[in-house]
Amino acid sequence: MTEPHKPGSERMPDFKELEDRVIAKGAKGPMLVIKTNLDPDSPTEDNPYYENKKLTDKEKFEEYFSD
Repeated sequence: MTEPHKPGSERMPDFKELEDRVIAKGAKGPMLVIKTNLDPDSPTEDNPYYENKKLTDKEKFEEYFSD
């Protein structure tokens, strides 16, 4: 059995043809990121960007997310 060229429902319009929603582009300017007292002490704790611990250099990672 071969994969279809357009998977999913045949009634579903192509993504490029959708007109009923707005898809925002990323900001081109600077972003403001604020650290609060609710943030964990370690940047590796509960951080979705620190998933593969064996391949990530912990020192560089902590340095990047430090104050």
